[in-house]
Amino acid sequence: MVKMMNKNNVDLMSTKSYFYELPESLIAQTPVEPRDSSRLLVYNKSTGEISHKIFHDIIDYLHSGDVLVINNTRVLPARLYGKKDTGASIEILLLKRIDINTWECLARPGKRLKVNSKIIFSDELTGEIIDDTDFGGKIIKFTFDGVFEAIVDKIGVMPLPPYIKHQYKDKERYQTVYNKILGSSAAPTAGLHFTKELLNDIKAKGIEIAEVTLNVGLGTFRAVSVDNILEHKMHSEYIDVDEKTCEIINRAKSEGRRIIAVGTTSIRTLESATDDNGIIHPVKKDTDIFIYPGYKFKMVDAVITNFHLPESTLIMLISAFCGYDETMEIYRVAVNDKYRFFSFGDAMFLY
Repeated sequence: MVKMMNKNNVDLMSTKSYFYELPESLIAQTPVEPRDSSRLLVYNKSTGEISHKIFHDIIDYLHSGDVLVINNTRVLPARLYGKKDTGASIEILLLKRIDINTWECLARPGKRLKVNSKIIFSDELTGEIIDDTDFGGKIIKFTFDGVFEAIVDKIGVMPLPPYIKHQYKDKERYQTVYNKILGSSAAPTAGLHFTKELLNDIKAKGIEIAEVTLNVGLGTFRAVSVDNILEHKMHSEYIDVDEKTCEIINRAKSEGRRIIAVGTTSIRTLESATDDNGIIHPVKKDTDIFIYPGYKFKMVDAVITNFHLPESTLIMLISAFCGYDETMEIYRVAVNDKYRFFSFGDAMFLY
């Protein structure tokens, strides 16, 4: 078993090392309005200084010439409710499209769904289980009358994370204001803090905005269930980086300008598409990149992100970026100062 210890003799390969105590009252159940009025914890990696701001203050920390990289994915109302031909109720979560009518899904109760089982979701949409997956999910082939996305948009429910205890009625509030490419099972939540007005102000200051796509899937929902993080298997997610984005980023990097990732999905996309020489290339592929302490970042200089679940791959990623001790101190301060956590919660700027 590989061990990587820090100066305080903490095993950085142990999942338990990434646990922190979080009162349930700090888990945000509703978003703030306006979007950019959430709190912002700012951490300077060079000095170790922590500052407390409001999200719209982010513009004060962005410099002319910076490149802000956003994930333009759009969330499907991916939770579908249906019935088997026996009448049993079934819940499906669309995770990843395989082809025009076939998806990887989570199903509940999964034990009732054997291969060849049929599910009726509506007059326009039915599905058949054609295989099981290695993560306990199902492969479902859908039959539909019309456009699949339009049907799902009509009958589906937004797949809010399980720690949000009620269904939020405004579907667009769980989308970024810059969403474009339909295909995610969860929002890239760091982007939820931006308003169109704030983005316009950022552009007016001379900051470039580059778009990437990562369709958020099972990796967001799946906990680390092994003791040694090296034994954790990341589920793959589809990424798309086009030539225009690569040109913007490579030019900026060659000129010594900062690349600032909005969210862990943008980080994972950038690092997946960048070679060992620090050059990003156009890609359309699946990535299962797992970033944890010891990882050497090839592209990302600064990060805008939310606060993540204890023992999650995302807090491990931030520990790789800021340092383990530094990350756990940031989280301790955030808890003590009663920041709001997770999808509808507050944000951090780490630079």
